[in-house]
Amino acid sequence: MGDGDLCYRHDLQYMVYGHDMSTMPRASAEGSLPLIGNRLKLARSAAGLSLRALEGRIGRRVTAQAIGKYERDESMPSSGVLIALAEALGVSVEYLVSDQDLVLEAVEFRKKAISRKREERHVQARVVDLLERYLAVEELLALPSVEWDKPREAPYPVGGDLAAVDHAALSLRTHWDLGRNPIPSMVELLEESGIKVLGFDLSTIGGLTAYARRGGNRVASVIVVNRKHTGERQRFTLTHELGHLVLDVDANTNADPERAAQRFAGAFLMPADVLRMEIGKRRTSIGWNELFSLKRLFGVSVQSLVYRCRDLGIINDALFGRLFREMSRFGWRSPPYWEPESLDPERPSRFERLCSRAVAENVISDAKAAELLGMSVREVHGRMEQPPRQ
Repeated sequence: MGDGDLCYRHDLQYMVYGHDMSTMPRASAEGSLPLIGNRLKLARSAAGLSLRALEGRIGRRVTAQAIGKYERDESMPSSGVLIALAEALGVSVEYLVSDQDLVLEAVEFRKKAISRKREERHVQARVVDLLERYLAVEELLALPSVEWDKPREAPYPVGGDLAAVDHAALSLRTHWDLGRNPIPSMVELLEESGIKVLGFDLSTIGGLTAYARRGGNRVASVIVVNRKHTGERQRFTLTHELGHLVLDVDANTNADPERAAQRFAGAFLMPADVLRMEIGKRRTSIGWNELFSLKRLFGVSVQSLVYRCRDLGIINDALFGRLFREMSRFGWRSPPYWEPESLDPERPSRFERLCSRAVAENVISDAKAAELLGMSVREVHGRMEQPPRQ
């Protein structure tokens, strides 16, 4: 290693960590610099940029070919280029040079067949980036959240008979001491139970669920929901993804994991005994006014409510078909799946709340909070010092 490498390492340490060299990622026994390739590629994918676009974003300080070499760990950028890359990608230099790789496993997307693999890679990269920030502020506050609060019996086995799914939903409700009452906020329930909930603007993807590992150890269970969807769609997506976490669908049967997760969402949000009490055990006719009243009660779409009534045998196939033909005529079954009396979207708040707590307790600076939250220091000040506007 030459004198230039030594100078570069010192510049990089000072640039990222100030005078505190102890927090700099350790070099290997051979004295090599931290490898940034995987994180740089993830950050570029999260930003939706090609190599050529990133070259332009940093003012062509280096070529796209050079950036490609950084991503393959064939060379390292200078300190100035590293700063430019971090600013262009909206991440910190500390993130790029960290030696703690976070990996997503068992990724399950709730999607239509038209979703693109490119979008899936883009979303996964964004999840890794935001989850890194989430875990960082938890660690600073000494709040490790390794495993979510799941029943001892979970994951529940599901074979060809989907009735087992209803039992799983009831068991989880019992474990979380929810009774049979409608759930006010699915986001708050999941976050209180140790599941990381992230909200993104997505196009063809409704949501995803995944486990995150670092250094071979599981560090988080994650659910992502489309921030652009209505509240009732978000609630169903969040519960559908919870189904993927709590169910073990036997691959040797004809059970469909997506259908099982859909059944779980209906059973968890609309417990059978409560729904039957509200609507009756058998119906041959039902009006829209009654259905929308039940929508407000359970916080679900009318479409999900009709599916649940059919699953429980409350309505027959003939009535189910008539209701769905009318919903198609109204346009409720086509994108963007809007129907009257849509609920307000549910917004994950725990991560932002932890960042505010860390600032208030002088654990992190305003600038660090702004970096973690992806906003300006002025916005951080405003949220800390002014109440929300009505």
